[in-house]
Amino acid sequence: MGTLVLKADERVKGVRCGDDALAVDLMDGQTITVPLWPVSAAGHGIHWPDADEDLSAEGLLRGSPAPRLQA
Repeated sequence: MGTLVLKADERVKGVRCGDDALAVDLMDGQTITVPLWPVSAAGHGIHWPDADEDLSAEGLLRGSPAPRLQA
C-alpha cells in the first residue's frame, strides 16, 4: 500500500520587511521569517552571521558577484 504525501504550495504569496526581519508568506499559509543582516565594517557593508557572509556596499552598487574560491 502506498503513502499519500501532499506537497506544500511553495509559491510566494507576499513579502513583508520590518525593522529587524524579512517575512515571506507562502501560498499554503506558512510564513518564513529571517533576521535582517546587521551593518558591519563601520557601515561599509552588511553581515549575515548564520551564513558567515559579508557583502560590501561597493559590491552591491556595482552588482559584482562575490569572489569565488579556487579549488
